[in-house]
Amino acid sequence: MNKILKGLYIAVGILALIVGGIGAALPILPTTPFLLLALYCFAKGSERWHRWFIKTKLYKKYLEDFVNHRAMTLKQKLSILLFADFMLMFPLIIIEKTSFRLFIILLILIKYYYFFFRIRTIKADDSIT
Repeated sequence: MNKILKGLYIAVGILALIVGGIGAALPILPTTPFLLLALYCFAKGSERWHRWFIKTKLYKKYLEDFVNHRAMTLKQKLSILLFADFMLMFPLIIIEKTSFRLFIILLILIKYYYFFFRIRTIKADDSIT
């Protein structure tokens, strides 16, 4: 992979990490989706950034259970789902074509199915071993 693409991955990862960190402090912004994006970007962009990120408290608190055990707290799931729903409402409102609206509604339903039936829900204070 060329250096420009790796640099772009790292830059997007840093931006996602900053927004995710702000989301950890402010309940207005979702945390988990941005940290997942940061994890992905760091893994693609740099082994060093990836190793550093998985040692941070943010990773351990918000992502470690999901990455290692495919499990999330209900709060994490709802944070991701509601943020995605908010983003999907714009095209749902703007686009007038019925087939596109039905596609977006189907996408929302699939998203909820995946999160509630394919990812295990754990309590916030549980530790998975």
